[in-house]
Amino acid sequence: MATEDTVIVTDTGFGPEDWAHGFATPNTLPATAGAALAVDLSPDADLSVLDGRLESIDMIRIDFPSFSDGRGFTLARRLRLKGFHGRLRAKGHVIADQYAMARRSGFDEVEIAAELARRQTEDQWLARANWKAHDYQARLRA
Repeated sequence: MATEDTVIVTDTGFGPEDWAHGFATPNTLPATAGAALAVDLSPDADLSVLDGRLESIDMIRIDFPSFSDGRGFTLARRLRLKGFHGRLRAKGHVIADQYAMARRSGFDEVEIAAELARRQTEDQWLARANWKAHDYQARLRA
């Protein structure tokens, strides 16, 4: 669970944590779905452990151990292609310049440390919130 040391970034700016149900790891997933289920994934996670379970998962949070580690973007895209329709959150070392990429990969939101939010203020994140307008591939197709 996030704390006051955490900020949730969405297309509308900074906000507080609103998920109060905790997070499981792939190794600790309950046998049956409960009222709310969220899963933490490492950037090198094997997504096959979630096969047949995606419909029962409300949120998946993927860790970014450093801003230069882009494996989480690939995981997000693969989860969306597998049919995951729940909340998808990037957590950790994501910077404002990567927000548009995170959104295009399939993430709904980004969880950052409050210390990073003080250095990269809300206006810097909001400047990248119009992520659809800056899609290089879409401009090439047009």
